Amino acid sequence: MEQLDWLPRHPDLRGAIAAARKLADAQDRLAAAIALAGHRRDFVATDQLARLADAAATVIGGLDRTACVQLTPVRVAVLASHTVDHLLPAARVAGLQRRLALATYVAPYGMLRQALLARASELAAFAPQFVVIASDANDAAFDVPIDTCEAAAEQAVGARVEELRALWRGARRHYSAQVIQQTFVAMVPPLFGSYEGLVPGAPTALLERLNNALRAAAREDGVLLLDLAWHARRSGTVFDPVRWHQAKQLVSPVFAPCYGDLLARVVAAAVGCSRKCLVLDLDNTLWGGVVGDDGPEGIQLGNGSPAGEAFLAFQRYAAQLARRGVVLAICSKNDPRLAEEVFSSHPEMALRCSDIACFVANWDDKATNLRRIARSLELGRDSFVFVDDNPVERDIVRRELPEVAVPELPDDVALYPAMLAAAGYFEPASFTREDAGRSRSYAANAERRSLQEGSTDIDGFLRSLDMKLVVTAVGSMQLQRAAQLINKSNQFNLTTRRYTEAQLADIAAQASSVALCLRLVDRFGDNGLIGVLIARPDADVAADELLIDSWLMSCRVLGRQVEVAALQVLAAEAARRGAAALVGEYRPTPRNALVADHYAKLGFEAIAVPATQSNGVTRWRYDIEAAPPLPHHIQLEVDA
Repeated sequence: MEQLDWLPRHPDLRGAIAAARKLADAQDRLAAAIALAGHRRDFVATDQLARLADAAATVIGGLDRTACVQLTPVRVAVLASHTVDHLLPAARVAGLQRRLALATYVAPYGMLRQALLARASELAAFAPQFVVIASDANDAAFDVPIDTCEAAAEQAVGARVEELRALWRGARRHYSAQVIQQTFVAMVPPLFGSYEGLVPGAPTALLERLNNALRAAAREDGVLLLDLAWHARRSGTVFDPVRWHQAKQLVSPVFAPCYGDLLARVVAAAVGCSRKCLVLDLDNTLWGGVVGDDGPEGIQLGNGSPAGEAFLAFQRYAAQLARRGVVLAICSKNDPRLAEEVFSSHPEMALRCSDIACFVANWDDKATNLRRIARSLELGRDSFVFVDDNPVERDIVRRELPEVAVPELPDDVALYPAMLAAAGYFEPASFTREDAGRSRSYAANAERRSLQEGSTDIDGFLRSLDMKLVVTAVGSMQLQRAAQLINKSNQFNLTTRRYTEAQLADIAAQASSVALCLRLVDRFGDNGLIGVLIARPDADVAADELLIDSWLMSCRVLGRQVEVAALQVLAAEAARRGAAALVGEYRPTPRNALVADHYAKLGFEAIAVPATQSNGVTRWRYDIEAAPPLPHHIQLEVDA
């Protein structure tokens, strides 16, 4: 498989990079690098792009000042037992695709354990947000005989996993970083052929057992995985023994662009930059033929023909994505009546209208319709992936809406699922039961909006929803989902502070702090966890005040008075802890202008900002006793 083959080709990528270097303005050079990062590239072009972006960012004043081009700065340290310097330019370029400005640090060769178990000064100065632990199979070699028994093999693997867990704890303790563990790639061929897996002491069998144990431990400990072993099984270009013996490069330079993409997508998922919505064309994408010409009965779909089965398989893959939480939408130039008839009546359809959160079929251009879908679902267009068999339509959308991901597609629809999976657009940092219900939640939200649009009485509409806000303290049951929401929310997020599960657990355990999870239930169903509130003492506020460290909510519940009800609960919980006032803070980002006047609307008074704060930060004070109550139509159920 060609590297990054889901990205479009550039007619002259290296020429475009050379031209971008000559641009006079550093901002323009960086913007050109971001645009060019969205194209298919090999190792050399990737390195050239990284140099272009790094040089431009240095002139601007460092990656922490790239907000002007709407990049999120992220610091990633890679601690490896093999050579990784040739891989990090690819990670930085792949980060640009996802609007991330990745600053990278590589620990000295062979110093992985020393850096984590004893606080390394250079690494501490770098202050990583993510620490990648990349050991190779030689570093994790097992001292067991090849004829060892099952129990001894299990014991050896368990001991190795505990060693890695000690490294994870070191990363958290010394650097408060989110850990990304790289799985182990086999570096030797099997000794027993197909019988290898039946021999507990066989080298590749032990390594596979270790990776499986590692995956289980990572899930338990809240560690993210860069599952290189998984991808090595799909690609024969990951490990090159020649490069290993020459330069101790575990990952071949040929695979470097893909490695960088794998790392960047894991980081992007952790900071909330994964895609959320799969938007699908219809004719020759979900079925063969044109329904307007062939009629619902004449399209190719289902068992009986190779093409029909391939289209059905793609629908089933899309349906599985919906079941794991990806929102599905339809964007098609089509007769809406005929298009919906296929969904409602064709016996071979794997997708139904109930699976689709937003169904747009008309004769308008697709860029316009994608904007409509974004407004309807209240999602940013940068959360969209648009799949269309027509290369002309793909190019138009890329030109008109560059923030929308538009994968290149192979000629045969049978390859669509593999291509979409390889692109990694929907990489998660966790998976919960609430994620599985997300697609239905967005569809229910569309029903709510339809009801609202038909109502002339907003108070009557809100009362008719029969809303209940269920408030609980952040505990072990809520920890994973709360951390996920903290790291994914960008628009309705007053401070965009990010916390790992371990950090959030520490905050929630402090008796003087308030850490709340919000769920909203109405007559259309359970919206799931829609908000997190954290308030705690701070050196910059008075002793009888709590600083609202984090206030974030899902944009799905905007306009329903949830923020008013949430403030009521937060104020009551703060008062229980002896606070007389709350201090709110707004830290502007390129994506949270939505909440710039949040505190003013809720009756907070503007106050002076400490000298330590800058970059447009504002502060607001709410007197718990003196502030008048704000009306809302939400029943409260508090168990905090």
